Amino acid sequence: MDSLAPASGQTTAEAPKLDALARRYGAALPPAGPWNETIAGLLDHRSVRGFLSDPVPPGTLETLIAAAQSAATSSNMQFWSAISVTDPAKRKILAEIAGDQKHIEQCPLYICWVADLSRNQRVGESEKTDLESMPWLETFMVACIDAALAAQNAVVAAQSLGLRTVYIGAMRNDPVRVAELLGLPPRAFAVFGLCVGIPDPKAKNEVKPRLPQSIVLHQDRYDPAPETRDRPTYDAEMTKFSARHELQAATWTQRVLNRMGPLKSMNGRQRMRAALARLGFEIR
Repeated sequence: MDSLAPASGQTTAEAPKLDALARRYGAALPPAGPWNETIAGLLDHRSVRGFLSDPVPPGTLETLIAAAQSAATSSNMQFWSAISVTDPAKRKILAEIAGDQKHIEQCPLYICWVADLSRNQRVGESEKTDLESMPWLETFMVACIDAALAAQNAVVAAQSLGLRTVYIGAMRNDPVRVAELLGLPPRAFAVFGLCVGIPDPKAKNEVKPRLPQSIVLHQDRYDPAPETRDRPTYDAEMTKFSARHELQAATWTQRVLNRMGPLKSMNGRQRMRAALARLGFEIR
């Protein structure tokens, strides 16, 4: 999308802000509020699946983990771990599990983010204390949330360093096989992977439009009414985006139907409860 020229009465300094909002929302621009480099970086996020072969700078992994460990964590339980996978043979298998996503093999840095209850379980065992809250759904949810918050901090840090990323949720296609490959102990689950690297300038890495704020932002109570009015506008934006990237599902609506209609689209994840039981999670 072309940069927006400043409108009448608009300062040149406001143009980058409006440009970033236009890339993210298309025509459905929200009001332009406070702005800084951090917000600009967040709005410039895009998933990148093409990376140069260049390694990331020394110390990058440790910096990203430091950023990740600075994220919020419920009651400081720190229910997550990260595994940097460098073995090409393991990367190849992980790519196969993820439906042959070759960027898992090609990116210079690949990290699996783990919802990890095993560490706290070991604390309980070493202190001869029965952790009665361990098997409950809430505890498992907190572990997954902790992992996601940590990983997103790492993504923001990576982008601030000029790197790009893409999440790999397809680690959940076969969590048991992933756990075996990575040597995960009982009560540890790979929630997703993350490719990190220098983006290939030849790859299409455009900011993807998001739903208008009128659909996702509610005031005081949930109101689905704007969906009927504003979803067609978003579908039109996604049609243009899909045409530029040769995507099969032209609209967001069609993508929802394709992804959530047939059970086969879950790629084995419909068996998640059984997989978690095999991984030692007794979720009540």
